[in-house]
Amino acid sequence: MTFEVRFHGRGGQGVVTAAELLSVAAFSQGLRALAFPSFGSERTGAPVVSYCRIDDRPIRAHDPVTEPQAVVVQDPTLLHLPGVLDGLTDDGYLLVNSSGSPETLHLAALAPQLEPRRIVTVAATDLARAALGRPLPNTALLGALAGLTGVVSLTSLQAAIRERFGAAAGDLNAELAERGLVLATGGSRRRA
Repeated sequence: MTFEVRFHGRGGQGVVTAAELLSVAAFSQGLRALAFPSFGSERTGAPVVSYCRIDDRPIRAHDPVTEPQAVVVQDPTLLHLPGVLDGLTDDGYLLVNSSGSPETLHLAALAPQLEPRRIVTVAATDLARAALGRPLPNTALLGALAGLTGVVSLTSLQAAIRERFGAAAGDLNAELAERGLVLATGGSRRRA
């Protein structure tokens, strides 16, 4: 069971941290996991790509993820850049940080190989601003990803978040993960 995720965002949005948290959550469930970033200039606002591979067997590949089962876009302005949706499998998921609907963003046209139910938007930045006072969408999107794919449990993800961020910030971010999961899988979710 290999599951590969590619995260796209901008420096300062927690793109690298998202892949690392996902790998820690998977590892705590007895899976093998590998997370690694790819970026050019190291500055806030520059495009950043981060990868996570999860498997129940040892992971030998250390190359970039070219055929992800999920693409998480933390900044919707990146959607039209070359390569963002390349290789996304037919049974994959596209998760976009946006308060707009998949229809408004024309996501079905960008990923026509996907069933509409596999294209989801979550207003993760809005959630983070309200809870943290900062526009850090990564933990809400990780919760949404966990809910959509089942690749890790919410409990494992929240434990990884609490371990990474400590007491107060860990609890707030763990709550954001749960809110992201709820929005992606029920309630006021937005799907194409």
